[in-house]
Amino acid sequence: MAATGQRDKLVDDFLEYLKSERNRSEKTVKNYDTALSEFQAFFESLNEGLTWKTFDASVVREWVIRMIDEEGKKATTVNLNLSALRTFCHYLMLTKQIDKNPCVKIAGPKKQKVLPAFVKQDDMDRLLDETEFGDDFEGVRNHLIVSMLYMTGMRRAELTNLRDGDIEPGAMQVKVTGKRNKQRIIPIADDLLQEIRQYQQKRQEEFGTAPEGDHFLLGKKGRNLSDAELGKIVKDALSRVTTQQRRGPHTLRHSFATAMLNNGADLQAIQKLLGHESLKTTEIYTHLSFEDLKNEYKSAHPRS
Repeated sequence: MAATGQRDKLVDDFLEYLKSERNRSEKTVKNYDTALSEFQAFFESLNEGLTWKTFDASVVREWVIRMIDEEGKKATTVNLNLSALRTFCHYLMLTKQIDKNPCVKIAGPKKQKVLPAFVKQDDMDRLLDETEFGDDFEGVRNHLIVSMLYMTGMRRAELTNLRDGDIEPGAMQVKVTGKRNKQRIIPIADDLLQEIRQYQQKRQEEFGTAPEGDHFLLGKKGRNLSDAELGKIVKDALSRVTTQQRRGPHTLRHSFATAMLNNGADLQAIQKLLGHESLKTTEIYTHLSFEDLKNEYKSAHPRS
């Protein structure tokens, strides 16, 4: 077809221009070539009479819609293809092949935010209530670590830096030092307090009374538990109930927030418990819960 011959000449000249004058990498040139080939195939399927000099903005919009709705391309891929076409159209303007750039007002899709990973409430109940951790010092400590992260929403470093004096049994609360040394108070449930006391007893049996002011969580040989050690403990524990890729301490923080929201907690209350400066940071969990709701709808509704 005539359009194909024209494409070869114009696109080949453009690709050479990218290599020789713009110093673009071979990978970039290849990606641009692929994107332009796909667009040419698209506009020729709409109208055999269309050429690189005659397509307009409506054709570009239809291409973007096709990539998203019918081909299921991610926003990143769509925007990369659109960027290749924009660059080519700019080149056609520079070389006076076209008088008007059809891509000027075409906006690509916004990149979808990656929602935080969380473990479902049923899986967390199974892990904490039914999974065997062992009754020795390490088993009791590891179970407590998972419980504390899930039941308080602490960050990894907030827990590894916790000291015995930060726990206030009488007030049923724990004082947490967060980012930029900002402190907040988190209430603790009776079951968690019992776990803390059991751990402290095991710790004393294992290492004796810890020096005043020492860290709450201890690792091998009575040394302070490191962030890396705590991360491995959590990953190993979560691997028992989930195969999802993200299984670190922050996943339990997300699980805490999601469980609170799903069970009716106020968003501002969750913000204070997590130590977020902005409510917008906390609002990500409303999107997360809605995604969970959509999945439940799709799996349960007979007409979905």
